[in-house]
Amino acid sequence: MTDVSPRADEAAERPVLRRYKITHRTTYTYSGPVSSSYGRGYLLPRDTDEQRCVSSVVDISPMPADRSTGSDVYGNRDLYFQVSAPHEELVVAAESEIEVYGPDKTRLAAAPANAPWELSRPVGTEGAMAQEFVLDLAPPEISDAVREYAAPSFPPERPLVDAVVDLTTRIHRDFQYKSGSTSISTRVAEVLEKRSGVCQDFARLAIACLRSRGLAARYVSGYLATQPPPGKERMIGVDATHAWAAVWMPGDRWLAFDPTNDQLVDERYTVVAWGRDYADVPPLRGVIYTEARNSTIAVSVDVAPIEVLAPDQPKC
Repeated sequence: MTDVSPRADEAAERPVLRRYKITHRTTYTYSGPVSSSYGRGYLLPRDTDEQRCVSSVVDISPMPADRSTGSDVYGNRDLYFQVSAPHEELVVAAESEIEVYGPDKTRLAAAPANAPWELSRPVGTEGAMAQEFVLDLAPPEISDAVREYAAPSFPPERPLVDAVVDLTTRIHRDFQYKSGSTSISTRVAEVLEKRSGVCQDFARLAIACLRSRGLAARYVSGYLATQPPPGKERMIGVDATHAWAAVWMPGDRWLAFDPTNDQLVDERYTVVAWGRDYADVPPLRGVIYTEARNSTIAVSVDVAPIEVLAPDQPKC
């Protein structure tokens, strides 16, 4: 149950375990005409050593006068568009097909996941690319309260995976999932105070805790399968974009975990993008020109298994 990154040749030896069709539809409705819209976002899943994007397309209505796709500094696929025709409704619909490889059962038992967490602080040439993921945000999120909350999970020489699992479980236990209780601008300090939030809040809290210990952590956006495996309960975060976190380990490998659902990431997760924070990889953001007084947004997400090419593997 981990996405500790294998090398490409290792991934190729494992079967495709899941295949998903992902539909993400966003509808903006305005109370008056919009003369032009400019949008940018992350709706195109990326290829990783754990998954392959078989196909992906984004339809925009009205038709954009200009659109392009590119790659950001983290290798994420980003989308830009401009709609110049007057409109009172804007629809952005993304559809992707993703293959997800089975997790490597032996990886959690091996170093560096089983090494003391202190050894996973990025140092030297090997850790150079991870250094920015140790840095706090601006304005800062790492406070005395964050350090105090993180401390029980990181006693000296505790194995990294044990520390991460403990932190994941504590966040799941101590904080209530409450839709609408926060916004994209909510700070980690407020989440700690309210003891409630949604998936992005819990991921950001976990990241702040890891960084407070000198560890490199990244924010991951993506999706969680809508159909749970047999015998599993339906998990929080389905039918919506989802967010989780990952911690760097020596060897430039990343261990991904989901505080919202108290588990390490497995084949039910598909990655769209990652960065230092939510602000690096929002699904959509933009600017409109209008005199309309009101607007609404409706988002629907469906993650549907369309084929299982291999039987479920035993979980770690």
